[in-house]
Amino acid sequence: MLKKAKQSKVRATGCRFAIVASRYNARYVDSMLRSARAELTAAGAAEVKVVRVPGAYEVPVVTAKLARRRSQPWDAVICLGVILRGETVHAEYIGRAVTGALTRLQLETEVPLIHEVLLLENEAQARKRCLDREHNRGREAAQTAVEMAMLMRELER
Repeated sequence: MLKKAKQSKVRATGCRFAIVASRYNARYVDSMLRSARAELTAAGAAEVKVVRVPGAYEVPVVTAKLARRRSQPWDAVICLGVILRGETVHAEYIGRAVTGALTRLQLETEVPLIHEVLLLENEAQARKRCLDREHNRGREAAQTAVEMAMLMRELER
């Protein structure tokens, strides 16, 4: 059973966020993107930049470019994508590569990278995690981004 996404109470006033979103499996990713943007706007984000990439495999390289930005740095970068398992192990390879790259990059740059490139078994799981308002992973990603952005600012003091 999936947990419901809770309404974020943390404010993102003055925070700048980037979202890197795959165009592949657009029905699902677009829904997560809409929810993430709405949540960031509701939290008072100063800026939300969206960059679209062809597929999940391209998410890390664009995320790296954004996370390494020194002038006007992003407070957090949200990474959105949907990988559906098929009859081969290709999805597993892509999922592992993306996860490994984002993990290394986050530690290297100290910029919170919110990993919601989902590796799912089937369309039913995708519908539940991406199209369902109560369980939308885009919304959850935005809430996590706001919380992490504020935590990182607090740790800088």
